[in-house]
Amino acid sequence: MMERAVLTGEHFITGDIACAEGALAAGCRFFAGYPITPATEIAEHMAKRLPGVGGLFIQMEDEIAAMAAVLGASCAGTKSMTATSGPGFSLMLENLGLGICTETPCVVVNVQRAGPSTGLPTLGAQGDMMQARWGSHGHYEIIALAPASPQELFYQTITAFNLSETYRLPVLIMADEVTGHLSEKVVIPSPSKIHLHSRPRPKGRKDRFKPFEPGENGVAPMAHAGEGYRVHVTGLTHDERGYPVMTAEAHAEMIARITDKIRRNLDDIIQVEEYRLEDAEIALVSYGISSRSSLAAVDEARERGIKAGLLRLVTVWPFPEERIRSLARRVKCLVTVELNLGQIHLEVQRCSGGIAPAFLVGHPGGAVITPGQILSKLKEAAGSL
Repeated sequence: MMERAVLTGEHFITGDIACAEGALAAGCRFFAGYPITPATEIAEHMAKRLPGVGGLFIQMEDEIAAMAAVLGASCAGTKSMTATSGPGFSLMLENLGLGICTETPCVVVNVQRAGPSTGLPTLGAQGDMMQARWGSHGHYEIIALAPASPQELFYQTITAFNLSETYRLPVLIMADEVTGHLSEKVVIPSPSKIHLHSRPRPKGRKDRFKPFEPGENGVAPMAHAGEGYRVHVTGLTHDERGYPVMTAEAHAEMIARITDKIRRNLDDIIQVEEYRLEDAEIALVSYGISSRSSLAAVDEARERGIKAGLLRLVTVWPFPEERIRSLARRVKCLVTVELNLGQIHLEVQRCSGGIAPAFLVGHPGGAVITPGQILSKLKEAAGSL
């Protein structure tokens, strides 16, 4: 007897389990992965649930193979996902680039832990944010989401699949150990309330199909293996037919194709949330688990007469450059809060362009940043204005 793909109702579950349930609700029916702390629970839950909903779980020999399998399943027409942490994410990056070049939709979850190397396997960090943007070689655009709770891990996993299908590329969920292992109430709605997107599909004569010819929004329709369309897929620089063309001109055209479909749709992709920014003099910029501490710090600062507010990055990549520039013109200073030594802070500094001074609250990982630590920096910033 088939299980229900969407387990509606209220559940007290971890972020990792919420992520897996979000994938199932989004229509994911293939998962390939390799065990790694603190993401293993996602794989374990998918291994239990997928067979009951007509899906397939495969434990691969390593993360390189896992990413390759996910791309292959997607090319066959199946919504696919993998999950890992820092060391495994490093191994996946070559095939992530393949997925970007071949415009193959899938979802990659990175439940971050402190690094480099083996680091602190059981403790959280946000140190893979620049790796997410630039970890694969060459030039490309990427979409990366940063959930701040188990409930958001459920919904953002659905969003990640929708974005990957709409724009035909791998989409990253940059969670962290704290959010992944945090247990909270997660409300799962009925399937009728979950809006799903599917990749654009080809029409017309199969022998004249060009697999990389962009549609109206810059995204090419995608034929699946075995449907009879003429398809050639390669990681080499290729033209709209998918055939290799080894010239600088062809490469410039291909890169424009895979970057413009993101750059021309930024307003539809980028999501941020504002909290008490209307009259703020100091703006916190944060994401993921660090944004929860930032939220509390804003309220505590207000009680002490410091006009603070929060810009929470739901979408970290593409980076909300215009929102940061606009914010820099409205406030007296910016404070980035993140569990690393300033990866997104560098982007905040770049986009603020010296219009407003920028401060950092961060450390290499292993413990969450507390509201008290943030409040101390807010007091320091307020005193320097």
